[in-house]
Amino acid sequence: MKKYLFLYAVLVTALLVVTCRRYHAETRRLVQNQEALASDVAHYRTRAGQEAASAQALRLRCGEFERLRTDDAEEIRRLGIKIRRLEAAAKAFTATEAEIRAPLRDTVVIRVRDSVPVHDTVRLFRWRDPWVSVEGRIGRDSAVCRIRSVDTLRQIVHRIPRRFLFIRWGTKALRQEIVSTNPHTRIVHAEYVKIER
Repeated sequence: MKKYLFLYAVLVTALLVVTCRRYHAETRRLVQNQEALASDVAHYRTRAGQEAASAQALRLRCGEFERLRTDDAEEIRRLGIKIRRLEAAAKAFTATEAEIRAPLRDTVVIRVRDSVPVHDTVRLFRWRDPWVSVEGRIGRDSAVCRIRSVDTLRQIVHRIPRRFLFIRWGTKALRQEIVSTNPHTRIVHAEYVKIER
């Protein structure tokens, strides 16, 4: 009888240890999520002078992702991907601003109206750099402009280890670094959601 009581005590203790670890890990995940939601995107420049941003990652379960990020979940379903197969979802919003000074040129355009040629003066402008190009035409009663901006966003997700003195172990948080190659672009918002199993 003592043998069965001892076995029962060992099993109950092991079950309590496993349950406590699971609750501790879940509590740690929820605390990290609260920190990620409360923190802002940190903006900085890389050594090469590129605009960069850093944001802490959210860690959500599939059900939480579907409930809290319904628009993203719908978009993922439209792509034909099942939510349960999802590993991570990332979003970054950018805004491009460039102060442009372009010289105006006069161009004479001949238009035929009622079989009579009409000379019309149109002012043209054009400006470009490797990332932004602007072309426009200023007429007598209207202005037409075409702006094209090219940007590459590099997203890097890395883990931040826990530290005790000089020892690094485990994972304290996941962080996403986003680097923009366009110097006119400012990263407005970024988020990274890691799907937990």
